[in-house]
Amino acid sequence: MARTRYQAGANRTKVADLPAAALRAVLREGYTRADLRSDILAGLVVGIVALPLAMALAIAVGVAPQHGLYTAIVAGTVVAALGGSRTQVTGPTAAFIVVLAPIYIRFGLAGLLLAGMMGGLILIGLGLGRLGQFIEFIPYPVTTGFTAGIATVIATLQIKDFFGLRLDRTPESFFDRLSAIWQARQTGALSELGVAAVTLALLVVLPRIGRRIPAPLIAIPAAAVVAAIVNHVFPHHAVATIGSRFHAVIGGNVVNGVPPLPPLPLIPWHASGPGGAAFVLNFHTIRELLPGAFAVAMLGGIESLLSAVIADGMANTRHDPDAELLALGIGNVVTPFFGGIPATGAIARTATNVRSGARSPVASIVHALTVLVAVVSLAPLIGYLPMAGLAALLLLVAWNMSEAKHVVHILRFSPRGDALVLLVCFILTVVFDMVVAVSVGVVLAALLFMRRMADITQARLTSNVDADRANPEIPHELAQQIAIYDIAGPLFFGAAQKAIGNLATIAAHLRVLIVRLDRVPVLDATGLVALESALATLTRHGCTTILAGLQPQPASVIEKASVTLRPFRVVISPDIPSAVTAARALLEPAGTSERPP
Repeated sequence: MARTRYQAGANRTKVADLPAAALRAVLREGYTRADLRSDILAGLVVGIVALPLAMALAIAVGVAPQHGLYTAIVAGTVVAALGGSRTQVTGPTAAFIVVLAPIYIRFGLAGLLLAGMMGGLILIGLGLGRLGQFIEFIPYPVTTGFTAGIATVIATLQIKDFFGLRLDRTPESFFDRLSAIWQARQTGALSELGVAAVTLALLVVLPRIGRRIPAPLIAIPAAAVVAAIVNHVFPHHAVATIGSRFHAVIGGNVVNGVPPLPPLPLIPWHASGPGGAAFVLNFHTIRELLPGAFAVAMLGGIESLLSAVIADGMANTRHDPDAELLALGIGNVVTPFFGGIPATGAIARTATNVRSGARSPVASIVHALTVLVAVVSLAPLIGYLPMAGLAALLLLVAWNMSEAKHVVHILRFSPRGDALVLLVCFILTVVFDMVVAVSVGVVLAALLFMRRMADITQARLTSNVDADRANPEIPHELAQQIAIYDIAGPLFFGAAQKAIGNLATIAAHLRVLIVRLDRVPVLDATGLVALESALATLTRHGCTTILAGLQPQPASVIEKASVTLRPFRVVISPDIPSAVTAARALLEPAGTSERPP
């Protein structure tokens, strides 16, 4: 069974087979009562863990906590049912905070929901275009750099509630935000700091005592108890809670905290705009939202597929990246119509799901139902959760997300180029945004890769004239007439000029030049142009060029370019011995050699 579970999804499927790829694979293999029991238990655990996280993440974005809960319910169900990963848990994540918070400030809730829907459409296109595997080409220093940058921004966003600061505004820029926090430093409250410190201490210490019960299940309720005691004993130093911070109007009545209602249908662009004003939907607004939607799609796709890879390693499964992207896109299109913010695969919740014994996507669906039941039946109790406690939880999430040990390891032991890419991505994420960071980081990493590949490509001219560079493949009687130019490595635009640039000059005195290409796996357009230029120069000098040992890809490029039909003195040979024989035949009419007995 383990082998079958690992191989499911390993082969490329048809587009029609992408939806619900993981769930259908599970059903084909046979879904037992024991599997259902394991999925229910795992889903209950993850659902309880997701409850405070979903609210904290929504609050960090700037929206009411119920929108994070609706995201966990709707996206958690849709993506699990339609996705390509067996144990992935989808919902709001910390990585999205830095992308969504600026969108909410500029465009309000309606703009945020619309950006999520647009990002979902982009993800659907990526999934249908079978582009899931291209996530693997994003270098590790890039992902580590922007992840650490995101964690830094998330941590700064929690300072306000952790210390109980009263900010007049929440600036969009990182440095403006730090300035606003510094200016409000005198407004902090010891009661808020005390609740946050107790929560953080429990979150850090409890896992060291035992991991059977997730730390948030104890730490967050304990924080609520401490906050309730403080609010009762010291009403002048009251601790802010979800109930005191957020309100909703239901049937003309004001409800404190989270409304005890399931996610209800709504039109995303009919929600409130910035500052509670009306939202105006037009082409200009859609164009303004497009960069944010692209960021949602890119970050969502990257994080979701990275989470699926981690789940595969823990559960010995194999996910379908294209099916997962398609399902994530559909989930992000559907979720805004129920008041949910953008969602992606949640690494921590997915790991908890696997450790709790999840066998199939049913566990994630149970997790969503658990959150739904909690919203409907426990809404009054949720209102007692302190904002400082949720801020402490997100601070720990940010620390774990930063992967500080990996960052230090790369900076200390990796090549300087990789360390530079990491630092650039980190700084750009903090100062600007993730899209800029990933774009610049990938370009830098690509340039670094091209330089390394160019260094790998080597070229050497050998003949029997110089004993130090003697080549036994060249007959002695032809030593003055021919030579072998050996190229090893890809001939692409980063290495072509280095390998071929001096070819014409160093071989100008020869009658025949054999260019050995059996160790050249790739020839691109730049390499072809450089080769044709060298062939033209050699032809003008009266030198015939023999291309020996062409591999399939370079041979195809040269054939399509009709190099042998051009006015070049060029011959194609399958290997060096054949090339030497061809060279001897070219030189014999001039009487330069004698036929061996």
